[in-house]
Amino acid sequence: MQWQGEDLAREDLAKIEGKVAIVTGGASGIGKACALRLAEEGARVLITDIQDELGGHSAESINSTERVQRAGGQAQFLTHDVTDEGRWQQIIEHAESALGGVHILVNNAGIGLGGSILEFSLADWQRQQAVNLDGVFLGVKSAIPAMIRSGYGSIINMSSVAGLKGAANLAAYNATKGGVRLFTKGVALECAQNRWPVRVNSVHPGVIDTPIWTKVNPEYLQPGENAVNLDEMALSVPVGRVGNPHDIANGVLFLASEESAYMTGTELVIDGGISA
Repeated sequence: MQWQGEDLAREDLAKIEGKVAIVTGGASGIGKACALRLAEEGARVLITDIQDELGGHSAESINSTERVQRAGGQAQFLTHDVTDEGRWQQIIEHAESALGGVHILVNNAGIGLGGSILEFSLADWQRQQAVNLDGVFLGVKSAIPAMIRSGYGSIINMSSVAGLKGAANLAAYNATKGGVRLFTKGVALECAQNRWPVRVNSVHPGVIDTPIWTKVNPEYLQPGENAVNLDEMALSVPVGRVGNPHDIANGVLFLASEESAYMTGTELVIDGGISA
């Protein structure tokens, strides 16, 4: 089977109008920005998250955006625990029956738990593995058959710079994000070998201003604080600033579209130069 888009005119390559995208962890942060960016280009986006109220508000705000309305995009929200295999099947079935298929999956849901390996509990290790790695596995396994039926598939797995290099007090998080990176490559090769019309790539954000920093990297916390000092963290970024969720969303749009038709099994690093 040929890759979709080989015969498309150049001006059509970036368009994703009418394609159906699932974005996990889309209630806030990077996930919300990805959902918005895809909808701005005309995609029908299914946002999923465990945060019901916030997820519903995110879908409403996306649908009220003038650019989304002009492009014909839309957003819906469904409650979704990415560690629940049965719920994944329900999400896929809803996307196919209510939205018309599954073309794009952004496996974004994740948690960041930091701390010394000597003090890190097995329960926290297993919880982080379940969300960050098991959730990605279940999403990929569930989405590929639907993408084959749709004739087009782009899976974007959200890893991290922490999936490329180690960091003190982040070993457990490193393990999950490094696992996402290599899992992505293995699945990409399986899809290519079977000539399934599905590409699989990972995205590796650096320091991005999102709610995940309320728990990750505890060594950056000052006494009495419950959130990371991003101004301090910006000093470690070569370009001199932390990123914002839209920096990542633009990369996700590229991987979701035919602009990246010859890319699979690779990593897109968006980190302000941290890993250079």
